[in-house]
Amino acid sequence: MQMWLQHLNDLETILCRACSRPSRRQWIQRSFALISRLGDGLFWYSLIALLPLTHGLYGLQTSLHMLLTGGVALALYKSLKGVTRRERPCNHATDIVALVPPLDRYSFPSGHTLHAVVFTMVAIHYFPQLAWILVPFTLLVAGSRVILGLHYPSDVLVATAIGLLLADTSLALLG
Repeated sequence: MQMWLQHLNDLETILCRACSRPSRRQWIQRSFALISRLGDGLFWYSLIALLPLTHGLYGLQTSLHMLLTGGVALALYKSLKGVTRRERPCNHATDIVALVPPLDRYSFPSGHTLHAVVFTMVAIHYFPQLAWILVPFTLLVAGSRVILGLHYPSDVLVATAIGLLLADTSLALLG
């Protein structure tokens, strides 16, 4: 398995280099660093806190669903990182620099992406009118992880798939 992962890392490093090249511009780096920081939780926790205040019990139901699904996503993401132990691109290739400090050592899957997808899917199930802001924000969070040198594209793609599956499952179970 390690040999296969090494080969995948080598292939994806080419993509990571291409994606991180534009981020050498200060304004791009700062913009994606801000998006990534908001994706750490600030944006999501603010939304979770605001929904009950603005929409009463329906907002509370949405927030509780987001928190529950987010908790499952956290447990899943941490266990996958512990099992796969895939080093970040910035640790694999010396010419790829992490433009923000990573929250942990391993890259697979992208926790930022996983949570952004889960939170977005659950929130827009209850409030479809939020899609115009949540979907672009989620795409920017996912892209930021590769652009900032913290994740391989497959980390983000697999996290997206897991997030979609987890959100869909939770909506089917609780819906």
